Amino acid sequence: MTDHDAEGSGAVIVTVVLGLAAAALLGLGWVAQQHVAYTEPLGEMLHVRLLFDLARKPIWLAGIAAMVGGQVLGALALRGADVARVEPLLATNLIFALASAALIYQERLGATEWLGAVLVSGGVAAFLLTGRPHGGGMPASDTMLWVAVLIVAGVAAGMVAVALRMPLQVKAMLLAGAAGTLYGLQDALTRGSLLTLARGPAALFTSWQPYLLPVIAATGILLNQSAFDAAPLRISLPATTATEPIIGIVLGVAIFGEQLHVDPPALAGAVGGLVALVAGIVILGRSPFLAKSEQGQSAPPARR
Repeated sequence: MTDHDAEGSGAVIVTVVLGLAAAALLGLGWVAQQHVAYTEPLGEMLHVRLLFDLARKPIWLAGIAAMVGGQVLGALALRGADVARVEPLLATNLIFALASAALIYQERLGATEWLGAVLVSGGVAAFLLTGRPHGGGMPASDTMLWVAVLIVAGVAAGMVAVALRMPLQVKAMLLAGAAGTLYGLQDALTRGSLLTLARGPAALFTSWQPYLLPVIAATGILLNQSAFDAAPLRISLPATTATEPIIGIVLGVAIFGEQLHVDPPALAGAVGGLVALVAGIVILGRSPFLAKSEQGQSAPPARR
């Protein structure tokens, strides 16, 4: 093995370690947030006071800190490798989250739960690996970006509207999906802001994207915590894990002109990944669990 090959292998190992460590921190962050949010009364779902109540809980803040740490490690991994190599590693955060929850609550997850988690994480990873988005740049006009914002916000609002009329289990999945949809939009707006910053700080401060980002992020967090308030992690997290990267890729192609591999093997892998993640969400959604009652009474923590 040449020195160049050894250096390349070392870089791959560092990328894998950083990516998995980031996924582990993200998973722990989800568990800590859901642990606290699930104890809140159902009457606080979709109300801003839910976030204010959660912000006073040290464990929830520790969960946020863990997720920030995970995002930092993910960014470091992206410095040494492209998105198509790092994002599939980050997609395993669902597996880390369920494993952590099982240890914390001393709950034995069955083969069905593990199968669902592997299908969701593996489906997202397969979609990212086969599509391999690349290239792209700032759109010539803000019109496409505004249209995308309105469409994605409308989709998320529609999911919330449907969720309001559904039982808790479906409600949690729809709210989680709406949160993931807004997170995907947040990723696109973040990229747009970074591309604008390349033109100089003045260009960034005079654009509208940085000012919309906090609104999208806060709304996504509220939807996410409301989903956590409604149902256990295995029900309330997978839809977020699945929708964020997919929406992000779709917006990257539609707005920034990113390109995907579209040869037959890539298309087959992408379709297979989508089928796998949908099947995983359905499997986890059908898993037996003890949820809150519609009156807002919590189940015992050990059975979460």
